[in-house]
Amino acid sequence: MTKVYGTGAYDFKRHRVAEYPVELPNQLGDKPVESKAGSTLPSSITLSEIQRDRLTKIASENWLKAEKAFDAELVKDIYTTELTVKEGRKTVPLHRVMILEVSQYLENYLWPNFEAETASFEHVMSMMLMINEKFRENVAAWMCFYDRKDLFRGFLERVLRLKEGRDLTIAEKTNYLVFMINAFQSLEDEIVSETVLKLASLECWHSLSYGRFQMELCLNPDLIKKWKRMIKRESKEAAKRGGPFDPSSSLEVKFLRNLFEEFLEVLDHKVFPQKHSVNGDDDIADAYGFERVDDACVLYCERFMEFLIDLLSQLPTRRYLRPLVADVAVVAKCHLSALYRHEKGKLFAQLVDLLQFYENFEINDHVGTQLTDDEVLQSHYDRFQSFQLLAFKKIPKLRELALSNIGSINKRADLSKKLAVLSPQELQDLVCCKLKLLSKEDPWSERVDFLIEVMVSFFEKQKSQKEAINALPLYPNEQIMWDESVVPSINYSGEGCLALPKLNLQFLTLHDYLLRNFNLFRLESTYEIREDIQEAVPHLLAHINNEGETAFRGWSRMAVPIKGFKISEVKQPNIGEVKPASVTAEVTFSISSYKAQIRSEWNALKEHDVLFLLSIRPSFEPLSSEEAAKASVPQRLGLQYVRGCEIIEIRDEEGTLMNDFSGRIKRDEWKPPKGDMRTVTVALDTAQYHMDVTDIAEKGTEDVYGTFNVLMRRKPKENNFKAILESIRDLMNEYCIVPDWLHNIFLGYGNPSAAQWSNMPDLLETVDFKDTFLDADHLRTCFSDYQVSFINSDGTENLDPRPPFRIRLPRTLKGNTHALPGNKKLIADSINDANMVDSCGEKDQLIVEAYIPPDPGPYPQDQPKQNSVRFTPTQIGAIISGIQPGLTMVVGPPGTGKTDTAVQILNVLYHNCPSQRTLIITHSNQALNDLFEKIMERDVPARYLLRLGQGEQELATDLDFSRQGRVNAMLVRRLELLSEVERLARSLQLPEDVGYTCETAGYFWLLHVYSRWEQFLAACADNEGKPTFVQERFPFKEFFSNTPQPVFTGQSFGRDMRAAKGCFRHLKTIFQELEECRAFELLKSTADRANYLMIKQAKIVAMTCTHAALKRKDFLQLGFKYDNLLMEESAQILEIETFIPMLLQRQEDGYARLKRCILIGDHHQLPPVVKNMAFQKYSHMDQSLFTRFVRLGIPYIELNAQGRARPSIAKLYNWRYRDLGDLPYVKEDAIFHKANAGFSYDYQLVDVPDYHGRGESAPSPWFYQNEGEAEYVVSVYIYMRLLGYPANKISILTTYNGQKLLIRDVINRRCVPYPFIGPPSKVTTVDKFQGQQNDFVLLSLVRTRFVGHLRDARRLVVAMSRARLGLYVFCRRSLFEQCYELQPTFQLLLQRPDRLSLNVKETTSYTERNVEDIGDPYLVSGIEHMGDIVNQLYQATVASYEYHQHMAYSGSMDTSGEQSNQPNSMAMDDDMDTDIPASANGSMDGTPPVSQSEGPTDMNGLANGETSHDNQLDSETDTQVPSTDGNSKPLESDVKEDTKSE
Repeated sequence: MTKVYGTGAYDFKRHRVAEYPVELPNQLGDKPVESKAGSTLPSSITLSEIQRDRLTKIASENWLKAEKAFDAELVKDIYTTELTVKEGRKTVPLHRVMILEVSQYLENYLWPNFEAETASFEHVMSMMLMINEKFRENVAAWMCFYDRKDLFRGFLERVLRLKEGRDLTIAEKTNYLVFMINAFQSLEDEIVSETVLKLASLECWHSLSYGRFQMELCLNPDLIKKWKRMIKRESKEAAKRGGPFDPSSSLEVKFLRNLFEEFLEVLDHKVFPQKHSVNGDDDIADAYGFERVDDACVLYCERFMEFLIDLLSQLPTRRYLRPLVADVAVVAKCHLSALYRHEKGKLFAQLVDLLQFYENFEINDHVGTQLTDDEVLQSHYDRFQSFQLLAFKKIPKLRELALSNIGSINKRADLSKKLAVLSPQELQDLVCCKLKLLSKEDPWSERVDFLIEVMVSFFEKQKSQKEAINALPLYPNEQIMWDESVVPSINYSGEGCLALPKLNLQFLTLHDYLLRNFNLFRLESTYEIREDIQEAVPHLLAHINNEGETAFRGWSRMAVPIKGFKISEVKQPNIGEVKPASVTAEVTFSISSYKAQIRSEWNALKEHDVLFLLSIRPSFEPLSSEEAAKASVPQRLGLQYVRGCEIIEIRDEEGTLMNDFSGRIKRDEWKPPKGDMRTVTVALDTAQYHMDVTDIAEKGTEDVYGTFNVLMRRKPKENNFKAILESIRDLMNEYCIVPDWLHNIFLGYGNPSAAQWSNMPDLLETVDFKDTFLDADHLRTCFSDYQVSFINSDGTENLDPRPPFRIRLPRTLKGNTHALPGNKKLIADSINDANMVDSCGEKDQLIVEAYIPPDPGPYPQDQPKQNSVRFTPTQIGAIISGIQPGLTMVVGPPGTGKTDTAVQILNVLYHNCPSQRTLIITHSNQALNDLFEKIMERDVPARYLLRLGQGEQELATDLDFSRQGRVNAMLVRRLELLSEVERLARSLQLPEDVGYTCETAGYFWLLHVYSRWEQFLAACADNEGKPTFVQERFPFKEFFSNTPQPVFTGQSFGRDMRAAKGCFRHLKTIFQELEECRAFELLKSTADRANYLMIKQAKIVAMTCTHAALKRKDFLQLGFKYDNLLMEESAQILEIETFIPMLLQRQEDGYARLKRCILIGDHHQLPPVVKNMAFQKYSHMDQSLFTRFVRLGIPYIELNAQGRARPSIAKLYNWRYRDLGDLPYVKEDAIFHKANAGFSYDYQLVDVPDYHGRGESAPSPWFYQNEGEAEYVVSVYIYMRLLGYPANKISILTTYNGQKLLIRDVINRRCVPYPFIGPPSKVTTVDKFQGQQNDFVLLSLVRTRFVGHLRDARRLVVAMSRARLGLYVFCRRSLFEQCYELQPTFQLLLQRPDRLSLNVKETTSYTERNVEDIGDPYLVSGIEHMGDIVNQLYQATVASYEYHQHMAYSGSMDTSGEQSNQPNSMAMDDDMDTDIPASANGSMDGTPPVSQSEGPTDMNGLANGETSHDNQLDSETDTQVPSTDGNSKPLESDVKEDTKSE
């Protein structure tokens, strides 16, 4: 097997965290459990084996079931026998740690019995191992310590002093380091941060060498005062204690210095056990030391590098630590170490380079500002100049260096050569005494190579980070693709570290933020491309033919052999660059071998799509099984080179342009493509081309571009990585990009509530809330902390107030409607602030103006659309915050009306700031469409709405909101309005040609319409006493003669005048709209009109985050502008995809235009999808910006009333939220009070025992299935259908893809052949069902050995919150009731019987029984028993109903004869992922749908891609496509497509 650095020694396709990894045979500390013969699982351990295990018995005897007195010896015994390893790369016997952690060893035994003074070394170490395991499994680690915070500080103090007077083994040292890494990654946790941040404070400078200390204080004179104050304080404290003042003995001073010394000791003496001397000759080391490498020491060194990188990459720890790292010269010592050059040190070397990058990062450490390229260059010149002056004065031998120009000596080789003239003593004197870069006491200071390395790294010119990024190819090539230490193929188990940046809480600068995201996004897309190549290429069946050339026997859907490739143009480089300006090539291929469906996919290729050129050269002889096992993936595939390219244009066999959206060919002239040959003109990556050509010229390597023989495409939805990478790269080349009010918060510094509206300038003092409040009582309840006073527009008191209302808002709102930080301390502060006034007794006054809105006009279409939602006080708080400038964060638990709140914010914002433009971003098209459909029900004119991207065709409206659709609507509207103008001219007895164009209509308005109105107003001013005056003299009476009701009554001057103003408003709107249409008259091309619409006309523009990233360049070119950003589902969007939409416009005079940023999401539900586990777990790439802001303590408003589920079901998940209650209608509506017919309870946990002697199984690794649960769930579904529950009201969910496919298979077999049962609304995974809901949910949790990824409480919240009326959870009780993280939910579930409780007397889906009345419960003993019940009910149904009569609850539906005749029908797969109810009646002949008659489903057959129904395993798409890759393998693609589900 190929050796993989940094990820352990196992190689499975889908490793997941919180599972057993493979047990290595040489691991002494482990007690391996026997695996079942033939099992492909990493460690097939059953629950019964876990229960027989020694640790499990100890747990149940001591802390799980029985509460025995604490035994310190037991802790020591467990630690020495179970938790230590003697040798090998592993630091803990992982599966022993997992058993202990799952049995709540920490929460129930170690922590309750911990005493800081008396606890043993083993006790503290065991606690650290348990905390490390929680971090590895990605569950909350510090939660259990909150009950005794003071004692926790004592525990951390013990940890810091743990090494005093004790020698730790290398594994213990590594575990200790991992604990420190985890602690420093948890700085948002106050109980952790206040202890660990002391270690990186100014006090640690006591351990600097004297020369370095002087240099640092000279460079930062501001610190001198701080240093003196600190010394004064320390000496006072020492005097109090009565001891001498010795700063070097304190823990803060020694801790990091001791760690450095320990690391250097390991690096120098223990990695290669034979090597002893610092000055030892390298040849001797090569001869002896390179034979044996201590893997445990290598891991320790890697972890130490990770520790330092973490500390240097966040400002609070970097500030005082960086001088310490430079003083010890860690990077130089690592560069010269034997491990750095050794093959086993590859990962270590990459980590050292990353450390060097962060040590020299372009930032001012003490101010925290980013240094520009000019500032970096200037400081380099200043440093070098002062060195030259010193050399000129003091060192005659360096006279030549002193007089050279900087350009000739600032490179590494030149500088080393110039310094070589000095003797070792002179060099040591220069480095240690004159320049003070090192301490003379450093044992390495005798080595010449080390001294030169320190000098060179200090004085050489650093390559600009911008230049480095701009020189990077955006497409991955074959070298990076299979480099396991940066793109691990085995899914990361969390045990080693990787050469990857991390996204944690804070970033050094915006450049650092973008750089980390750029690297991670690039590697994540590389991983996905690699997976696609590995899937597509084998189907081509490449071989060497008789002529010795590569030929292909097979075919692949996504890859096609190339007929011809030639580079057509290489443009000269731009000024100042070396790479060509552009490189274009032409690729010819044939699609003759494809069926129509796949031909159309290749024909759909268009401009900007990304393709990959592959060079495949298989070995002449097929690899033997042994060779194949040893070979790398590229060797097995015969893959030589991979290069990416972007389509410029595609032509058919006759050279006709296809899919041209640029306007060169008009849409109506498009013709179907001719022939089978296609020619694609592509743009190659210029940076990669330059590198390749340079290699050919300098190294004589093969010409890559002459070898391509395969062209590969990818699914369009997954293939947008290049545009996003380009967007990030462009952002790195820009300056001043985030609004000032957001900048510090964005990087994670400063006051968390600085961007809250109450701290912002330019507030809206008076807000017109339009239709937000339904009545005066609604307003009073929303401002219950205020004395509300209603006034009229003239300031008099209003005794009968009616909406709409204008409110003069105070700067700080009281009550629970304002945002609270997620941070405990800040919550207390904000609550105290809010309550201070309350204690004075009297409520503040809130002045509310109830005004009468002007008459909108006499026609029905003039009436504004009104809001009907009665918003809760918290929602009103969110709306107020959203319409004010600044950052608004709204946490929306399931069913709390996030979308309604968002829409009302947009509505109020439009009316209060009509000139401002708002950008709406969501994660999915579905959410965007939901939002859009609701906006259209509010009083926002449709002409100001625009929807960009591919999803607008799914909008459930008659209107088309795409750019093209809006342009067409404007042109149609123009004609309608001009005809109205002509009618108006006729009514005034004027020529009709005034309605010829918008321009002539504009003149008509000024000359005839407005002038008549002014004359009318002047006349009215003198005749206010005549009630009929308006009716008689109104100039446009004839035009308004066609209104549904007469406009004027002639009874009241005031009422008629109001109606006249309404009529005039109608006319004014017509001419205003015509003025907006005028641009569409002048602009002739569709593209120009569409662009004008987007950048000038639309006030609310909506798109997905992917579209925003793809089109950023276009938006900037067009000059797109917006003032407000509203982001829905923001906890599901990758951090970088949240950031890009903030920057879709150019700066205005160096300032960002963005005024408001409204983020709406729920960090307690599932995070963004990241397919590679290493990037997800190690780099935290799945952390959204929303979640990071919550962790930083930025105040957020949490909506607190749900309207989705029964209150009883909501209790299963509302413990995760601050104060989640229920809306009144959920408590009052009859549907929520009635029981679920046929069931005793509205929710229940059903314990599923082993079925045919087995629980969970995994036919292929990480593809979990549980046949018993699948059969049981389907039986209950059939039971519900036989009672008459509609199929479209039932969804079946599961936590694993394997189980999803198995359940679909069982449904195919037991339900689809019977049309009166049919498939349910959806069978899918919990992850895919996020954001959706249904009345009844049957949930299968699958696992019987280990809880697996459901330990992530976010997944549990999603699973529990999908059902409205009934939730039935099928699982293994004994496993899930033990899990600490899931306790609140499972304790509630287990208050009811764990056997399914039915009400068999109810034989229809209708019941009058109250939900609290369980009736006459009938307990189901198991799967077979449920089968019998279904069988009996089926017989009763047949007996009591006639042949074609449909069921009561379902209503009449069409009989589907074909379905009953086609058990293998594809309709099954489509129905399962759509909300169409299955046919509810039809033939009832045939065998009853019970599991016993069918025999067990063949699990292994399913896992290998076969099902009992023509291999029709549906992936998550709604359209079923036949298997195309020659060998039916739907399984892999399905697992791959939904890796998020495990």
